[in-house]
Amino acid sequence: MDKRLKVFVYGAEVLCPSCVNLPSTKDTCEWLEAALTRKFPQQPFHIEYVDIYQEHEDEEKKEFAEKIANDEYFYPLVVINGEVVGEGSPKLKVIYAEMEKHGYVSAS
Repeated sequence: MDKRLKVFVYGAEVLCPSCVNLPSTKDTCEWLEAALTRKFPQQPFHIEYVDIYQEHEDEEKKEFAEKIANDEYFYPLVVINGEVVGEGSPKLKVIYAEMEKHGYVSAS
């Protein structure tokens, strides 16, 4: 593994209208960070919550926020190194597989 993966969890403080019974985006980000840390111990990565209603200088963040606002994606939207790996109710298996594609090795 040559560098830290960047994991972004896009969303808003307000729950997605179609995601009423799901956790908030911030809760999803915290849950995902804990799950990835357990699955890939001592393998650093960067995880960040991105509020889609905030102004963003970074073009990629701005682009994904606009796509969510235009209903192209549901949130929470999980993006790893520019690749969408989950939306609405992200699946750990899919996210783990993406991490493994980038050289992360599962502890279990």
